[in-house]
Amino acid sequence: MRKIPTLFKRDPENMSRVLPEVNPAAQWVLDGIGFATRKYDGTCMRLDEDGQWWARREVKPGKPAPENFEPVDTDEVTGKTVGWEPVEQSPFVKFWREALGNPHERRHVGTYELIGPKVNGNPEGETGHVLWWHNDAEILRDAPRTFDELREYLRDFPGEGIVWHENEHDMDGRRMVKVKRRDFGFK
Repeated sequence: MRKIPTLFKRDPENMSRVLPEVNPAAQWVLDGIGFATRKYDGTCMRLDEDGQWWARREVKPGKPAPENFEPVDTDEVTGKTVGWEPVEQSPFVKFWREALGNPHERRHVGTYELIGPKVNGNPEGETGHVLWWHNDAEILRDAPRTFDELREYLRDFPGEGIVWHENEHDMDGRRMVKVKRRDFGFK
């Protein structure tokens, strides 16, 4: 799980916003390659090939990594390292346990989004904790790709944003790009 690049360049005056300039690493999206899915607002979990569950963890520069942390990528700009820690030591373990019995959770190897009442303020409006397998994310066939069209599309969008995947058969794959509502200043 690497940090997914944003479709547009960040505004150096306000890094929480994007500019109408494509991120060179994301040009393939504007070239019409790939497909869009809804980005759910929760926290990422992973089920590995050995049946072990992991929680996404971010470690700030200068801070010690937790025990058994598996680093994946370090952001060159912020110095933050993202990776995985065993779910049992995650602050989300209680909600993960609750989610294990939900009807959406199919226990496929891959990544999931843990959403629910105690995760990120529950913007998804779930009544209980749920694990959504990322491969089951809603496909957005009508998602535009230009800056102005995306700004309008996301204004009243019901999710956190959009993730483009290069390959429909490899949604946990290497090339993904995202854009969030908050990148345009929407809450």
